[in-house]
Amino acid sequence: MPKKILVALWLLIPVVLLAIHYGPGQEGLARDKAAAKIALAQSAVQAGAWSEAVERYKEALAELPASNPSQRYALRLAQARARVMTGELPEAKADLDGLLADMLKGQAAPALTREVRTELAAAEYHAGWLMRLEGAATDEWMVETESARQHFRLLAEASRKQGQATLATGFQKNLEAVIRLELMDLNELKALPLPKQCQNCGNCSSKCRKQRESNCKQPGESKDVREKISEQKSKNAGKTGREGSGS
Repeated sequence: MPKKILVALWLLIPVVLLAIHYGPGQEGLARDKAAAKIALAQSAVQAGAWSEAVERYKEALAELPASNPSQRYALRLAQARARVMTGELPEAKADLDGLLADMLKGQAAPALTREVRTELAAAEYHAGWLMRLEGAATDEWMVETESARQHFRLLAEASRKQGQATLATGFQKNLEAVIRLELMDLNELKALPLPKQCQNCGNCSSKCRKQRESNCKQPGESKDVREKISEQKSKNAGKTGREGSGS
């Protein structure tokens, strides 16, 4: 090979290395940093250090490149789950709602989308449970339970259509649990043990109310939901142990 070509190639080596460093190399470094934070978050989860887990997941998301949308979705889901356990149930519910919207828009993997929808429905179910115990008005807490009911029904129907009988059965049981919560007498609900997802959360009614007020024009509170709430209130008329007017 001619000497001039060898010299030219030798001079190009730093350029190539810089290109790798500021291009794929930088993404590789970012992924490595994110992986380290994820490992710390998972250790915190195993130790039950939920607040620490939330922070480590937040740091991992800050490091992870936008070119990894699927992994970012999974991290946001993990962070929301940890956030529920810190007592920030309404905030985690809002995170999951936004995550689901982003995933549907971005055509994310169906399995992960289903997992996020399941977590959102569960968060709404537990929010409805807490709001009833806090004395929220029926037309407030039923916004949460009716949304949970719709999510679980959609999940059950989709699973049946896909021939996933076991999943469909599980979602159907969750749907029935939401219906039982809606129809249950308040005194009966008070006698039940509090789910672990609810144990550290306070002022759930107030937080959820503020969220709805800030998103009052959002399509989430559809006319269909309000009609169902009105129908349910009529059915519940005259029941004992009725809820209060809010907290």
